[in-house]
Amino acid sequence: MVIDNSAESRYEVHVEGALAGFLEYRIIGDVIALVHTEVDEAYAGQGLGAQLAKFALEDAQARDVKVSPLCPFVAKYIDKHPEYRVTVR
Repeated sequence: MVIDNSAESRYEVHVEGALAGFLEYRIIGDVIALVHTEVDEAYAGQGLGAQLAKFALEDAQARDVKVSPLCPFVAKYIDKHPEYRVTVR
């Protein structure tokens, strides 16, 4: 399950109640900068980073804000999923 932990400025993915990874962000005006994605090694290879990226990009669309993909993982995700390029600043 992915949630927006706005108090920590990050999206979090939880597996069976445990924090498995996160994607840090910063909101600057009408832009959300996606800064850093990290997934715990114990959960590597499960597609959790992709879940975080997708959730963040869909959240940006819902908020009607542009995305600045500073995180290399998110930038690669956008390259592989061109439907999200319209939100990139």
